[in-house]
Amino acid sequence: MLTSPISITINAVAEDCHNVTSDKASTTYRSSDGTLEFKVSHQSTGKRTRRMARLDQTVIATDPLTAVNASQKAGVYVVIDEPQFGFDDTSIEYLVEALKTWLTSANINAMLASRH
Repeated sequence: MLTSPISITINAVAEDCHNVTSDKASTTYRSSDGTLEFKVSHQSTGKRTRRMARLDQTVIATDPLTAVNASQKAGVYVVIDEPQFGFDDTSIEYLVEALKTWLTSANINAMLASRH
């Protein structure tokens, strides 16, 4: 388990997320107002292990067509899907670093514009 609280910074604003649930394969952290949720989990299925870090944010937004306020959630997550053998931790870390390097503002905006 990671140390609680986890500090999440969005647009230069840091928010502490505290451990709210935990079991042998995952822990969920949540901000005091409930608008941020961070989860780290691990799932082994025979010959592979999937490790996930996920950040969700909830906002109350006004529907531009109906003017009705509703709760909306957006999530961003990374999954590391690794076989039992063939890759050591350093090799996996190199892949993660390569993806982080590619995720520039320009490339993220291209994705958000549905370019591929």
